[in-house]
Amino acid sequence: MAEGSSTGLARLDGKVALITGASSGIGAGTATMFSKLGALVAITGRNAENLQKTADECEKLGNKKPFCVVGDVCIEEDVKRIVDSSVKHYGRLDILVNSAGIVELGSIETTSLEQFDTLMNTNVNNAGIGEPGSIETTSLEQFDRTFNTNVRFGSKAGPGEQCQFLERTKFTHALGRPGQVDEVSATIAFLASDNASFITGAQIPIDGGRHAMCPR
Repeated sequence: MAEGSSTGLARLDGKVALITGASSGIGAGTATMFSKLGALVAITGRNAENLQKTADECEKLGNKKPFCVVGDVCIEEDVKRIVDSSVKHYGRLDILVNSAGIVELGSIETTSLEQFDTLMNTNVNNAGIGEPGSIETTSLEQFDRTFNTNVRFGSKAGPGEQCQFLERTKFTHALGRPGQVDEVSATIAFLASDNASFITGAQIPIDGGRHAMCPR
């Protein structure tokens, strides 16, 4: 078992992690959590200002300045630059957290093909960091752990839609509430640690039991 920390999670000292979507939400929360646990982090996102805020918080919690790369995971050239510059900076990569994702609101009747394509390109295709053959570099072969997060709700929703979502979680989630960022990032940190050494190829829902519900 790995040595514990003040968070109750195993330490990640010396591990190098690349985290996408780190300018907000789960990506930002994972970056700060990893920094607190002693990991060396490379963070990337499209919003330079927000990415810097994440970097400042990482440095405050972990006493190490993260490596920042502004880029879009939907652009293949950006993906290559993100990965190669991170490897050049740290010398290797141990962990990949694919947290970049968006939400497009609408039903099957109101969602346009453009919205669908944007959603799929960002959340599924996204130039394939960590996918075999996606980048002509040996750096991806170094990853010990790779995680993909599937975002269910995002900042594109207006205040009214957010209120409706929060109210519906009382019925759509077994726990009767939405999840918090630190509940997701803590699970990712556990899976990235040596304590999860026998877990692989698993899909782990962190959704308050939503996957087990059949709400009307």
